[in-house]
Order: sequence, then structure tokens, then C-alpha cells
Amino acid sequence: MTQRFPTLFLILTASLFILNLVQSSLTELIYDEAYYWYYAQNLDWGYFDHPPMVAFMIKLSGLLFDGELGVRFMSCLLSVGTYLIIWLTIDNPKKREHVAVFFLLLFSITLMNAYGFLTLPDTPLLFFTALFLFLYKYYLEKPSYLLAIGIGLVMAALMYSKYHAVLIIFFVLLSNLKLFGDIRAWLAVAIALICYIPHFQWLIQHDFVSIKYHIFERPNQAYSFTKFTLGYFVNLVAIFGLLFFWVYQALFKTRTTGLFTKALKYLSYGVLIFFFISSFNRRVQTQWVIIISVPMAIMTFNYILENTSARKWVFRMGLISLIIMLYARIWLVHKPLLPILFETHGNKVWVNELKEKSQGVPVVFENSYRRAPMYEFYAGIPSYTLNNHMYRRNQYTIDASEERVRNKRILYVTKYAKSGDIQYLHPDKKTVFYGRFMNNFESFRKLRCIVDTTTTKNLYELKVYNPYDFEIPIADLSFSAAFSNAYKQVKDLKPIQVEALQNNQQVLAPKDAVQFQFQLPKTKMEKPVYFRVGISENGLLPGLNGAPFKIAE
Repeated sequence: MTQRFPTLFLILTASLFILNLVQSSLTELIYDEAYYWYYAQNLDWGYFDHPPMVAFMIKLSGLLFDGELGVRFMSCLLSVGTYLIIWLTIDNPKKREHVAVFFLLLFSITLMNAYGFLTLPDTPLLFFTALFLFLYKYYLEKPSYLLAIGIGLVMAALMYSKYHAVLIIFFVLLSNLKLFGDIRAWLAVAIALICYIPHFQWLIQHDFVSIKYHIFERPNQAYSFTKFTLGYFVNLVAIFGLLFFWVYQALFKTRTTGLFTKALKYLSYGVLIFFFISSFNRRVQTQWVIIISVPMAIMTFNYILENTSARKWVFRMGLISLIIMLYARIWLVHKPLLPILFETHGNKVWVNELKEKSQGVPVVFENSYRRAPMYEFYAGIPSYTLNNHMYRRNQYTIDASEERVRNKRILYVTKYAKSGDIQYLHPDKKTVFYGRFMNNFESFRKLRCIVDTTTTKNLYELKVYNPYDFEIPIADLSFSAAFSNAYKQVKDLKPIQVEALQNNQQVLAPKDAVQFQFQLPKTKMEKPVYFRVGISENGLLPGLNGAPFKIAE
């Protein structure tokens, strides 16, 4: 093994693995990790926000360990695997003389460092991106059906990790149009599509809920150069930290000497340009661009192996980055090191306080798919999030978690109330949450509302579908219209009076729909663009029962 991996490389790899294991064990979960842990409690071929790879990883980790390490162990493995694969992909013989620089380079890539122990969809995405490029490199050198099969399987794994993987596949294919005439390449695509069939089926069964949300329902805001485009460039610097100058220098100065280098450049530039254009429509989150880390790390290391001055600077700045990263890792565990509150701070404290005050009953959080799984992870008690018109749909919207609290005594927790039976303080010491106990709790947030126009202005038809296996009295329901602007930001809420088209319609029968009509009320909001019908029960705020419907001008 030392022929491929120098002794120093193996020592540093083992040290990194141990460091990530310790970090995983001592660092409290961040909210997204808790959410994905919730995914893993019921494995499926898809979830509201992402494909299932992250849930599968957490499930495997949970089979081996408890607690935080039971969420993150696979991330520690895949992170080390990413380092190994990137090393193997680089074929410059000089690399063996500069192992320390290689590790400093990769360790300084901020999100690649964080995903060495945090479990998020980007963790497997980075690993499979490295594996995809590694196999593609060897395929270019010696094409074979076996490599094509391997590439097909890895492309499927990429797509099971995160939908952004389509950019990786697309730009690599774009860099080598001759692949479209290669039967082995088509075999790889066919294998990937066959492996992805279960997720396609899941999307169909759930009415493409993920795609509809991200494309049509997700709230946005008016364009701001500072927040959107300038923020995007700030993110591009933040990804590579103190080494950003030499990383982008390597990208600009790397010459296209073959199809593999061409693929690295197409992938890097393609993703950068794609999200630059996207920044004129919405804010680009830093992790969306993380996929450039692998190709740019490969190009940067190859570049500094031939450029002594750049290599010296990467080594120097890499050492400073190492100190900063290690300090930041300690701060994630021990807040007093920096006067900044992060998601890994204080979760056990507020969960234990709330658990004690809840008297052991299930807790229903209003508008928080983040706090509900965090509470359940640390308290070991079922929780649920009830979403209203001011929030967004999520995994709790489409799964069976609502049934875990139906007809039970629960504690309803919200930050919108001004009083309650109990209260607790968020770790920021500013936000107060109030909770009130409710007996025989019921909610019907899965009722679906489908709106259609009529020939009469402001008169609409409404079909309400009951997906439950029990009937629901119509008299127990209240209907509202939430008005929003062009960016789907809710600005006003008005009650609506619905009238059943069939006389004496008293209940919503199970697995059946009832037709209503209603007059859209006037709103104080100027120039509303959309409205969304919501249904409320038990005096709660209305839910997200309908899709945003554009108001006719």
C-alpha cells in the first residue's frame, strides 16, 4: 500500500479519521442533521427535500453507534475516502514529495473540512464526485464495459445524494461530446437510470412534491445585488478560505492538456457560471457550489506541484488555516471560545428543560421542522411540527408523523404566543417559546385544496380531498386565503366562506373529495399576486392545504 500511499499520507489519513470521530462524538447536532436523522427513522426512496442517500448513511451509522456518532460515522468514513480518491486521481509523481501540502490544501477547504464529520447530503455528494472523476479518468485512458458499469452505478449514487449532481454529469458529458457516440457511455447512462427508477417512482407517487416545491412554491425575495450576486462571490471566496487566491489562480492558469483536464475545467467553470446566472434570480447558498471543490482541488494540487512559489504560499497559508480550522472545531464544542452562538450550542440544555416541563407528553412545534427532530433526538420522545400559512411544507407534511400525536395529550409549542402553560428560553437568551397543553389533539393538515376559476370574477371553485381513512365534519373546519406577492411571501390572511355545491353535505368522506365554491375576499395588501387556501381546526392557524394560485388580473 505504501507504493500508492506514502507512510506520511497514511499517518495523516488515520489522524484525520480519528480527529473526525472525536469531533463527531463531542459536537452536538446541527438542525439539518437532526432533520436528516428524522428521515432515517423511516427509510424510503425519497424525501421532501432530498433523495435518500443521507438517510441511508445515517441508518448505517446508527446500526454501529449511538448518539451523535450514530448519525455521523459514515461521514467520517466517506471523508477519508474522498481524500484517498483525490490522491489516487492525481498522477503527478512529484505528489509523494508534498503530502503535507496536499492535506493542508484539502483541510483548508472550509465545507469539505466541515463535511468530514457533519452528515449532510453534500457529504456523499463530495465522495461520489471524487469517485466519478476517478473512474472517468481511467475510462478515458482505457475504456471498458466494466468501467462503464462502475460509472453508471456512481452516477446513480450521485443522483441519490443530491439533485445538484445532474450538473456534475452534464458538464462532464459536455466536455467530451464524443461520448454520445460511445455505446459504453450509453450503457453507463442506462444503468444509472435503471438504478434511479425507485426514486422516479417515489416522485410519481408523491406528485413530484420536491420538484414542485423548489421550482414553484419556494418563497423568494426581490433581487438585491448585495444579497444575491455579491453574496455569491463572497461565498466563492469562503469555500476555499485563505487559499482562495491560489485555488482560482490554478483554475485560470491550468491548460487543457487532455480530456480529463478539460472535464475538470468544464465542471468548474460550468457550475460557477450556472450559479452566477442563478444569483440574478435568488440567493445561492454556499453548499450549492461545493461540487467545484473536488475538480478544483485536483487542478490546484497539480498546479502547485509545478509552481514552487504558489506551493510555498499554499503551505504557509494552509498552516494558518489549519490553526483556524482546529480552533473553530473546538469552538463548535465549547462556545466560550468565541462570543458567537451556533447551532451546535445549547441544544441539550433547551431540550432537557422542555422535556422536564412537558411532563413527558409528545411536543408539537409550530412552524419548525428543525426543532421537532432535534427535540426527538435528544429527548427520545415523539414530536411533530404543525405548519401554518406563514411557513413552508417539509417532510412532516407528507409522512405519517401526524398520526403519532392524534387524539393524544400534547404540549403545543410556539414562538408566536405571548403566554402559555409553560415557557422556555432559546439558547440565544432572547427568543421565548410558550407552550400550552392540549387534550385529544387533532389536526387535518393533509387535507388537499384544489382551486379553479369560474366565469364569475372573484368566484372560485374549491375541491377538498380527504386522504384520511376517517370522515371529517365540515363544521369543524375553517377556511382562509393567504395572500402573497410575486415572491410568494405571505402578506395578509383573510377568512373565506365556502359553500358546498351539494346540499346537506355535512362531512368529508374518507378518500373522497367535496366540491365547494367561494368568493375571494378583498385584502388590504396592494396588488396581491397569489393566494393560497388553508384549512384550520381547533382554533389553530390555517395550514398549507393548497398550492399558490395566481390571481387573475
